[in-house]
Amino acid sequence: MQYLDIHTHKKTSAGVSIINCSGNFSQLPTSGFYSTGIHPWYISTETESEFNELVQISKQTNVLAIGECGLDKVCDTDFTLQQTYFINQIQLANILQKPLIIHCVKAFNEAIQLLQHEKAQGAVIFHGFNKNNTLAKELIAKEYYLSFGKHLLNTSVAETFKTLPLEKIFLETDDSEVEIEEIYKVAASIKNIDITTLTQQITKNAQRVFEKKFNKYDE
Repeated sequence: MQYLDIHTHKKTSAGVSIINCSGNFSQLPTSGFYSTGIHPWYISTETESEFNELVQISKQTNVLAIGECGLDKVCDTDFTLQQTYFINQIQLANILQKPLIIHCVKAFNEAIQLLQHEKAQGAVIFHGFNKNNTLAKELIAKEYYLSFGKHLLNTSVAETFKTLPLEKIFLETDDSEVEIEEIYKVAASIKNIDITTLTQQITKNAQRVFEKKFNKYDE
């Protein structure tokens, strides 16, 4: 069984992981799959040189996505500065023709506006989704993807997940201690389907989003 972990901060032996790298870009290995981005928590007036490193490292073929990047109204980072670097990373993803992995906290309206204003060209994945059904369906209606992790253990998030099309979802561990196998088991149970059906559909989603880089994990 091949489990795809779309967003994680650790390696797994239970399938395929896209590991997030949010700094020390020059040390990124050339093997394995990665996403690279500047998280809104870590943006400062000193971020410009780090962004220049990000531009270069993101060209590697094993960097599959830009992110996680986005907006967060709860953190201390100046919100205008967050918006500047979010725009920069949307533009970078457009240039490189790579998907975006989005971190968003209490700023969905602003994130959507910037994505539309900058005409995000590749797939957009909102990771760690734990919001309500109304917002989930609004994002999916805009052709965005939602990635779910440990919050599937919450009843309200599980109810939202149950109503969504499998073609628009991914699963992840992020920085939690929950293993990706457990996330898949919970997701399959919520959807009342077998894990094989779930893994096959998520692989298809990944092939669509990442342009067939997951062919070797075909059924």
